[in-house]
Formats: sequence, C-alpha cells, structure tokens
Amino acid sequence: MSDSPILKIAVNVPLSLEFDYLPPQKGSDPFVGCRVRLPFGRREQVGVILGSARESDVPAPKLKRCTEILDEAAILSAADLWLIRFTSDYYHHPIGEVVAAALPSLLRQGKPLHPLIEKVVTTDLAKQTDVEALTRRAPKQAELLEALFDAGGDGLDTDLLTELLPTWRRAAKGLTDKGLLTTFESRAEEFDERLVTPATPGPDLNADQQQALSVLRSSDKFGAYLLDGVTGSGKTEVYLQRAQDVLRQGGQVLILVPEIGLTPQLVARLRDRLGIEPALLHSGLSNSARLAAWRAARAGAAHLIVGTRSAIFAPLKNPGLIIVDEEHDHSFKQQEGLRYSARDLAIARAKYLDVPVILGSATPSLEMLQHCRTGSYEHVILPARAGGANPPTLRLIDTVRRPTTDGISEPLAAAIHQHLDSDGQVLIFLNRRGFAPTLICNSCGHIAGCERCDSRLTVHAGSKQLRCHHCGMCRALVENCDECGERVRPLGEGTERLEESLCDRFPDAVIRRIDSDSTQRKGAMHEALESATLGHANILVGTQMLSKGHHFPRLSLVGVVNADQGLFGTDFRSAERMAQSIIQVAGRAGRERRNGEVLIQTAFPENEFWKTLIEGGYRQISDNALAEREVTRWPPFTRLALLRSAAHRQTDAHRILEVARHHLAARTTETLRVLGPVDAPMARKAGRYRAQLLLQSSDRSTLHRVLRELRPILEKDPAARKARWSIDVDPVELF
Repeated sequence: MSDSPILKIAVNVPLSLEFDYLPPQKGSDPFVGCRVRLPFGRREQVGVILGSARESDVPAPKLKRCTEILDEAAILSAADLWLIRFTSDYYHHPIGEVVAAALPSLLRQGKPLHPLIEKVVTTDLAKQTDVEALTRRAPKQAELLEALFDAGGDGLDTDLLTELLPTWRRAAKGLTDKGLLTTFESRAEEFDERLVTPATPGPDLNADQQQALSVLRSSDKFGAYLLDGVTGSGKTEVYLQRAQDVLRQGGQVLILVPEIGLTPQLVARLRDRLGIEPALLHSGLSNSARLAAWRAARAGAAHLIVGTRSAIFAPLKNPGLIIVDEEHDHSFKQQEGLRYSARDLAIARAKYLDVPVILGSATPSLEMLQHCRTGSYEHVILPARAGGANPPTLRLIDTVRRPTTDGISEPLAAAIHQHLDSDGQVLIFLNRRGFAPTLICNSCGHIAGCERCDSRLTVHAGSKQLRCHHCGMCRALVENCDECGERVRPLGEGTERLEESLCDRFPDAVIRRIDSDSTQRKGAMHEALESATLGHANILVGTQMLSKGHHFPRLSLVGVVNADQGLFGTDFRSAERMAQSIIQVAGRAGRERRNGEVLIQTAFPENEFWKTLIEGGYRQISDNALAEREVTRWPPFTRLALLRSAAHRQTDAHRILEVARHHLAARTTETLRVLGPVDAPMARKAGRYRAQLLLQSSDRSTLHRVLRELRPILEKDPAARKARWSIDVDPVELF
C-alpha cells in the first residue's frame, strides 16, 4: 500500500459510499473539508474530503489519484461536516448528495471560494461625453453610461449589469470602441452588513412578552423553546430582542422562514430594528449572490443570516442562536431528492453547537406540542394580541342555504361592502390557483384530464390554457368537448375566477391577486405585498402565500371561500392542517385598532370540527388530535418512513418495493409494521407510475436500524435500475 493517506471522498452520486482516492502526486496532503477534482468514470467530478485512512478495500493498482486540490484550507468546518453526516445518517441519503445540498452551486462546480469577477468601468474620456446628445443618437449606450456613472469609480460587475440592463453588452461594444469603457477582473467583494441608518428602538413589551423574553434569556446554552403565540401577539418582537442579545455578544443569529415571500417584510423590519444588513440565502438569488452570503456567514462577516430551508446548512463561525419562524409550515420539509426537515435539523444543529433554538408559531405542530408535554422542550406562551388588539370573530356561512355565485355568497358580498365602506381592507382566501379546477362537458360529462398524470387539468382563463399543476403540462383552452364536440364549461373556483367575480361586483375597488401565477416576475411578490401592506389594494385575493406571517394594518375582513377542501381528508393530519390554515389566514384580520371579522363558507356547518375550532380554538383542536393519535398510534406517538418508487411501468415501480417488503418481512415485530406496497393515491404522475411502502414503528432506533440495513440492499438490487426510489423519514405527505 502507498505511503500516501487514502482520502475518503464524498461525490455527488446516488450511492451510499465514500470513495477512496490518493492525493495528487505533487503538493502537500489536503485537509478534511477541502474540495478536490477527481476522475470518476468517464468524466471529472468535484468531491469533498471527509476523512482519511491507511488502508482501502480497493486494490492498490486500482486506486486513482485526485487531479487537483481546489482549496488551500478546509471550506467546511468540523461542525459543518457533523451536520452533513447527521443528515445523511438520519434521512438515509447518500452523503455525496447531502454535501452537494450543503454547498452553493458555484462551489459544487469547482469555482473558487473567492472568485474573480469581471467589472465594467468608465474611462476618463467618458467624463467628457455629452450624455444628452448621446441619448438622442444611441439611447442604450447613454443608459449604460449613466448606470456606470451612478456606480462611481469601482464600476459594476457584469452579473449586476445583466440584472439592471439585460442587453448591455451590445451597447458596451460601441462604448468600448470609442474608448469610453474598459473591463477588468477583481476579487469578489466581501459582504458588508453596515447600514447608514441606526437601529431604531422597538415598542415596549407587554407583560406576556416580557415573561416570554425572560424565559428565552434564561440560558445561552442549548434549549429548545416553542414560542406559541396567537397571531398578532408580537412573537417577532420577542425574537428581535433575543437576537439583539446574541448580536451584542458577537454571536451569529440564523433565522429560517418557510418561504421567500416572507423575507421582504421581515428583512425590512430586521434592518430597521437591528441596524445591520442581513445576509440572505434562498433560491431566488443569483449564484454569485448566494455564494457571497454563504461566504460571509462562514467568515463571520454576516452576523445575521435569514433564509429558507436550505439555509440550515449555512456555515456559522460564531453561532449564537437559531430561530425557526412558523415552525409548523410544511415548506420546511424538502419533498424531492434529499427529503430533510430544516426545522428538525435546526434543533439537532443547535444541540450540537450548544446554542438555543426558538421555534415560533401561532399553530404549533403536534410533534412540537408533544415534546413540550414530555418536558423535552420549553413551552413559552403568548396568549393575547399585543397592543390591546382583539382577536377576530369567526362566523360560518352555510352555502347550502346561502349558495355562492362564482364562489361568493351573498352574506360574504354584503360583508365586503360593509368593510370597504368603513375604509377597511378585505382578504378573500382560496388555496387553489387558476380560474377553475375542472373543465367539464355539459353534454357527456367528460372532464379534461392530464395525459401524463391521474389528475384534472386546471383552467387558466387569462392565458387561455389548460394546465396540470402536478407535471406542468399545458395545452390550449378549448370551447368544445374532445369526446362529443359539445360545449364545455369551467366548474368550480380558483383565485383567477374569484378575482374576475369580485371585479364585476366591486368595480370601484382596487383588487390584487397574489398567488404563484401572479408573482412569477422577479420582484412581483415584493411589489404585491408592499401594495397590500400600504393599503393601496382594497381587496386581496390569494392562496396560502397570503396566510403566512404578513402584517396588513388595514385588513379587517377575511373570507374563506372553500373551507371544506380539507374537512374530509384521508391523511391523519387533515384536521391539524385545516385548523392551521384557517387560524393563520384568520390571524391577518384586525391586527391593529380595527376589529377583525372572519367569514367561513362551508356546506357542513354542523360538522364537529367547526364547533371545536370556534369555541376552543387551535388549542382544543390540537388537544383532541393528540388524544386521537395516541389511541390510533400515529405520530408523534410512532415514527414513520415512506419508501416511494416511480417507473415507466407499474410493475417496475412495485418490484423494487417488493424487494424491500421481502427483506423487512423477517424483521416485522410488535414495534415495526410494514404496510404495502400499494399504488400512490395519484398512481401516475409526469408519465411515471408511482407506488409506496409505509414503515411504522413505536421505537425510533428499530426503524433506523432496518432502514440502515435496507438502503444498500436496494441500491444493489437489479430492480433499482428500472425505478426511481427514495426513503422519506418523518414524511409530511402520505397520500
């Protein structure tokens, strides 16, 4: 065996292996946590060194050498590598793919940690240019010159120029030929968290907030705190004051939010209250911006880091506090590839780092409430709204007795009129985008379906398309039935239809629809939320995007259009999710001096769920659900793992799961149940047949032991070549 150490390297491939390589022939031995370039099959890959050994199972003649060491020092610390290993072990996912998820894409590609960027700057000759005259002859050139003049002597990097002026390169050629522009390479600038405006003091805390803050301040060591506060109770202000403590001590604060849409309001508030610029980490950033924020977090230059679920992997030089806002939100669980929960990783990471973690929600998940019951986590309650605001009143509208027209009943329409007349703002909530969920034939009853999925096509009237919201397939909206040629009509309501109906009913109102269709353009979400917050829109129409953490000062009425969507769900979490959705969107109403009113349209007003929710609130719903789950042995009283498979042929999708079932048959005990395999509820999606196998265990260690044995068996089985399969530990979607 060679005297050189054998490097154990994680490579981004779907195999649960660390690959053995020798260091490059020349140079000193690399560090654990460095990236290397290496030959892998017929191509080169970028890997990360996880460790070293003196021996290998690979015969010495077959051991390959890395071709290049990409980093002079480790870019991943011991704490970062611990989190990567923990994630791989807990979620039974190939460690190379976990490493890839933890790194910004530029680093995965082998680009340097501190890249050189191309910058464009004006020359001295440009200062003598008559920009007004140039505007008449070549307006694009003049626009580019003005942008560069505004930037000052340092110029602008090409990525930023492309964002500002997408066609700038054509104009730049002419200016360069005239000697007015030049380009040069510069090292990427470091993050600057300083702000010109000083931090502004927050409002005085009420007694409940002060009590909550004193509990959160009780220790700087690890502790999990569930900050359970009704909507409008001032949870964010409590977060901010606890974050201020950590920042004053030189520590870093990581704040996780469920969606990008929450960040503009929160970031503006953080800037205002803390006086520093947070580093942002989310999917809406350019690759270079994401790397810059990641690098700043790693170096400790950014003291405040705000991001969506992937930000849980951000390296922290001086960790002091982790906050998970809206901890109950399902957006924290990745649903493809590496299926991790950012909330659960935040708790595990905080424990390893020995720092506190705060989990905030007005509708906590039952798992977190159960941890509080057992004493594992501290339950910190904010029972009332801050500033003396009253909770909104909830009333039901029976849509059997008072039918709807295009989704709006007469009592709801009358309430909208009343609130608009008193200068209030209205939010109409329907968690279904598009014009209508179904296109049906008046004559034969044929329903337009997706050719690649077992699903209906959604009508999008604005773009005159039929779209599948599962696979993305779309086709032109037709007027006649594909089967019999008779007229077709849209059935049911989506946010687009509601918007049209409200425009007809309230022609003088400013109506703003906020859903994933209307906010696709960059910056559109921020513009829409700013318009809503400033009260420029009288009526807001939207989906779940509008229910999460937003503060609309003038909002006084919330109308829930189709509240029965989750009333009879097959998932054991249906009641919990339904209550969370209703409470969250209801909480947008009456947050300041206005009294809030919530009208819920339902065809089943006698259902026991509504009585429990209106009389006992979310607390009663959660108490009932926990009692029911304890009897029926569903989480949080048992642990689940779901094996999923998808293949072009139904038999192939089932075959790999049959391999798993056969292996598990001998291990089934009183503590482990195996259910399936069965077809997934939507058996065909995006042209693939899907099946699933559920593992349920009252003992977590038993579940993980069998999964640890199972994964390598499935990876090696020939059936795995014909199907895509995955292991989902602690799944949030079963059906």
